[in-house]
Amino acid sequence: MVFNTGAALLDAIVLAVVSKEEEGNYGYKITQDVRSALDVSESTLYPVLRRLKKDGCLEVYDKEYQGRNRRYYRITSEGRVQLNMYKEEWKHYSDRISKIFEGGKEV
Repeated sequence: MVFNTGAALLDAIVLAVVSKEEEGNYGYKITQDVRSALDVSESTLYPVLRRLKKDGCLEVYDKEYQGRNRRYYRITSEGRVQLNMYKEEWKHYSDRISKIFEGGKEV
């Protein structure tokens, strides 16, 4: 992608991906899902997950899988509020950009 990805957009995408599963999701799966939209590395995403946990948007728990523990991330109610705010902001932002790209005036 030729556009830079800001921290807020990355946070929004991670929250959206995690929110898709009620019981949460594990780090590698989150990375793969985010990569379907953005070209990011695991070393970029794990600090995002830690920050979102620290900010109260995600909670973390471990669950055994094939004899090993897997770390799962689940969105909190505070994270859902933040995600909804990001969705609203994205809609307004993308509408304005689309209008400019399509030759209209910015609203």
